Amino acid sequence: QVLLVESGGGLVQAGDSLRLSCVASGPNFSNYAMGWFRQAPGKEREVVAAISMSGGTWQTDSRFTVSRDNAKNTVYLQMNSLKPADTAVYYCAQGPVVSSNERQYTSWGQGTQVTVSS
Repeated sequence: QVLLVESGGGLVQAGDSLRLSCVASGPNFSNYAMGWFRQAPGKEREVVAAISMSGGTWQTDSRFTVSRDNAKNTVYLQMNSLKPADTAVYYCAQGPVVSSNERQYTSWGQGTQVTVSS
């Protein structure tokens, strides 16, 4: 069972940037796709970005960039020009294939809070 631990969240002002990190403890990190999701208060969890095992990426917003460092078992989410609407708990997830569907991911972190003030 893999353990995913997110970090890097916090309270920032609109327009600021943040980089979230997610460290995986399990083996064969490079053999898995990784995704970033978020859940705002009162809303359903939604996908933000994902990266395949080969490094192919996609994101739902051009302000966000996902990357991975397989040597460090870590996936990152760079978030620029943050807006109050980005306020949410951000989760990383691991799965066999890259997907926007959270059901495709088999392991989840505990989440890190991002709060953007106006």
